[in-house]
Amino acid sequence: MNTLDRYVLREWTKVCLLAALGFPFLVMVIDLADKFDAYFGRGISKARVAYSYLFYLPETISLVLPVAVLFAVVFTVGALGRHSELTAAKASGISFHRVVRPLLVASLAAVLLDLGLTELAPGASARRAELLGEKTARPTISRFSPFVYRADSGWVYSIRSLELRTSGADMRDPIMERGGTGEDYPTILVAAQRATYDTARQARGWTLGKGAVRYLLGPGRETTFTFDSLRITSLRETPTALLAEPKAPDEMRYAELGRYVDALSRSGSDTKKLRVERALKLSVPFACIVIALFGAPLAISTPRSGMAWGVAVCLATTFVDLLMFQLSKAVGAGGALPPAFAAWVPNVLFGAAGVWLWRKAQT
Repeated sequence: MNTLDRYVLREWTKVCLLAALGFPFLVMVIDLADKFDAYFGRGISKARVAYSYLFYLPETISLVLPVAVLFAVVFTVGALGRHSELTAAKASGISFHRVVRPLLVASLAAVLLDLGLTELAPGASARRAELLGEKTARPTISRFSPFVYRADSGWVYSIRSLELRTSGADMRDPIMERGGTGEDYPTILVAAQRATYDTARQARGWTLGKGAVRYLLGPGRETTFTFDSLRITSLRETPTALLAEPKAPDEMRYAELGRYVDALSRSGSDTKKLRVERALKLSVPFACIVIALFGAPLAISTPRSGMAWGVAVCLATTFVDLLMFQLSKAVGAGGALPPAFAAWVPNVLFGAAGVWLWRKAQT
């Protein structure tokens, strides 16, 4: 790295940090002003509310990081053009592409950071909801009211009660169902009077007692057999896992959401919307590098323009980008485009525009 590279990176880092931390702070102030009465009406202390906003940072920073990268690129390159540093660099034989190369490398690092924040955000958001009393943890010892649990493997459990004991756990009236699509992949129903989990056995697991298994092969076609005792490998969840509160799709990480979508798909459910949401967990962070490729040549299109031009470019690009992501989400959920492709359409369009501007830029 030469002196010019360090100078460009330093200016980019200043603007990027200011935007990446400033925008979330503004969002927090707006959220606090909007929900002030709701938070303190529950008797939550000021320290607890302030602490909860630490868990709000991964979600907000991951959302605004592409915008922060755009502001940093536009203002850094724009300043180079206005203050003649770019002209001096070209005069000394350094092309525009070489000048902004460190910015693209920094934007790629922002992609990796955003991917990490996207994985942290679901857990942090759930923790914040608990601190603010918006979400309460399920009992960890027992549940005596009927509840439903959806497993990753495509099974759905309906359980009347579940209680932990010293040597295991007891489950009353469990009903297990795996939705199917026909004879090749039939619907399976397993019902039992009770199930026990024995931790003392060498092969830990659940043992169902006194029940029946039904295979629904099609309209009017089924096979049924009864059992006195049955160990089923599909019931892999531990009692602690069954007692934990199930996660909503927006509280799942990328891999968890993938398993959830696969389970719903095997049961015949419509998963297009969730597949778009999962693809957006990758496409939104990658917008950092795409939008940097688009913003760098655009910033020198009018080199004598001041800060107002830079702000206008950033705001207009942000508005169009967010609008396109919302449209792609709706189009993918509606089935007009494949869900994964729909989530990447904004990046494809902005990337194509960026390549065209890149080639038209005077080097």
